[in-house]
Amino acid sequence: MSAIESAFLNLAYPPRLDLGPQLTHEQLLSSMQTTMARHKGGPVWLFAYGSLIWRPECPAVERVRGRVHGYHRGLYLWSHEHRGTPEVPGLVFGLDRGGSCSGFAYRLPEEQLDASLYALWQREMPFPSYRPHWLNCRLEDGNQVQALGFVLERHLPSYAGNLPDHVLSHVFENACGRYGTTRDYVEQTASALRSHAMPDRNLEARLKRCKSSADQASASRL
Repeated sequence: MSAIESAFLNLAYPPRLDLGPQLTHEQLLSSMQTTMARHKGGPVWLFAYGSLIWRPECPAVERVRGRVHGYHRGLYLWSHEHRGTPEVPGLVFGLDRGGSCSGFAYRLPEEQLDASLYALWQREMPFPSYRPHWLNCRLEDGNQVQALGFVLERHLPSYAGNLPDHVLSHVFENACGRYGTTRDYVEQTASALRSHAMPDRNLEARLKRCKSSADQASASRL
């Protein structure tokens, strides 16, 4: 790597971001209640496109493969807690506008629904980085349901966007938070999608490239 490339890498990562304070109990409840007020009635479905596929937060009475249109899965959200720290931010997935996304739709039980949703809000919304949104999700049997999903807010500092490979490789090499590394998180998501016969080809290709670069960088320091 040239000196110019190295300098660019150091400037690009880690970013110094102010994500603001975490949401309080009252703010989480308000967000949850506002979102549920927009629900059109009937069963409550949740759309899982990342770690909720392989580590669900709440019980479900039904789990069905599905797809949403108008949004795609992207590793576009800085994480200061789950997969990184404020000093060395990690990345997590979010739904960004454009394209489509495959995943699972979970039908949540009516019993203790509020408790399940609050646990979900605590996990997904420690910072106000997402916008809870009701998505049109087409199930594998052709039926369409209204499913809760967490959509990225592009105007917030937590939105990383589609980062270049060299920055993502650096994240893979360094970022680790409360629940482990960004790299493990991405690998587990890719593996889960693959095992359920809905691989994300773009994610697989990017993961392969950036893992290789991260491994080479680690080996060069030995």
